Amino acid sequence: MNKITLWSIIVALAGFLFGFDTVVISGADQQLQELWGSSDVFHGSVVMAMALWGTVIGAMFGGIPTNKIGRKKTLIWIGVLYTISAIGSAMVNDPYTFAAFRFIGGLGVGASTVAAPAYVSEIAPAKDRGRLVGFYQFNIVLGILIAFLSNYLLSNVGENAWRWMVGVEAIPAFIYTILVLTVPKSPRWLLLNGRREEASKTLALLNPGEDVEKIMNDIEESQSDHHSSNETIFMKKYRFPLILAFLIAFFNQLSGINAFLYYAPRIFQEAGLGESTALLSSIGIGVTNMVFTLIGISLIDKLGRKKLMYIGSVGYIISLSLVAMAFFFEWEGIAVPIFLFVFIASHAIGQGTVIWVFISEVFPDQLRAAGQSFGTSTHWVLAAIIPSMVPFLFSTIGPGTVFAIFAFMMVLQLLFVKFMMPETKGVPLEELEKLLTKKE
Repeated sequence: MNKITLWSIIVALAGFLFGFDTVVISGADQQLQELWGSSDVFHGSVVMAMALWGTVIGAMFGGIPTNKIGRKKTLIWIGVLYTISAIGSAMVNDPYTFAAFRFIGGLGVGASTVAAPAYVSEIAPAKDRGRLVGFYQFNIVLGILIAFLSNYLLSNVGENAWRWMVGVEAIPAFIYTILVLTVPKSPRWLLLNGRREEASKTLALLNPGEDVEKIMNDIEESQSDHHSSNETIFMKKYRFPLILAFLIAFFNQLSGINAFLYYAPRIFQEAGLGESTALLSSIGIGVTNMVFTLIGISLIDKLGRKKLMYIGSVGYIISLSLVAMAFFFEWEGIAVPIFLFVFIASHAIGQGTVIWVFISEVFPDQLRAAGQSFGTSTHWVLAAIIPSMVPFLFSTIGPGTVFAIFAFMMVLQLLFVKFMMPETKGVPLEELEKLLTKKE
């Protein structure tokens, strides 16, 4: 395994902790509500959702440390936040302190969606960039699957099972923090900060046998075109990359993916499956998600980002329409789970694989962290709002209508892919910048 792949995998472990952290709470959900006697509203909005709001804040402001102290140091701090959150959540005795420690973990999740893809896209060669940044998404789904599995295995360790469920995350968090200490600093970040000598050493490691001086000059020339300290992603010339980052994140959540991941057992029960079948189906979701993410990652640099989004969009439209029809016409039994597995597969191979890669490619070096922060914040704000509306929408307009709305949004996504989305496969970051940025 070469150095770049190894470093990309280490940094992508932040994604494993993100996936694990997001799902691990589902295993402790009912135990905690009984233990603290919380009302549904308090339990949902404070105990369960606090990590999500931490994520929103982490994503909104994660660009600041990613730029100021650098990609690597930010990633180390993310590991520290995860470790503190896991140990703290496992030791507490009241819902408020529990929510506070979960919030700290959420900050780590949000910041990792900014720093990790930005770092990997900056060290990866153009031809492998999709696959290497894609490791982040693969680790997210691996984390989700391991969390489902870990909850299942720890569910019988007695009345304090929930402490083990949320606390066990400290082990991978600590290992990740130690491993991140071994990766080099991003050469593009070093050059932005005038540290040429360090950048040259890292670039020599990343590009053995190539003319490092020429690579540095290309990066610096591209950076100097935009390097005035008062530039922001909201300037007119960056409008196109900004719209691209917004729309890909917007459609990601309006497929209903997070609403579905959070409420999978509830949706399966609405469709007439028993409780144990519903729980088992959740592990099936984790496996499907992982297999199709692997397929997506293996294809992203061969077929390109747009083709994967086409495949995903068509899969979304078919599967969501069928789920909506199943609820409208009351098809019983196994139909809904099968359609939803097709939905998960479509998500994993399209949006799931593409989103973090694409957002990390469309902004110039000095605005990458801010752009990444904008795209991921859009994603996380919607990820907080849409799932919280699901129980209400199911009981008012019904699951059939909800899935029909998601299906319609995916028709709009297909139009976005066809008419607006550029293909970024194999294009060096410096050239992408020239293509996507308007000249003043």
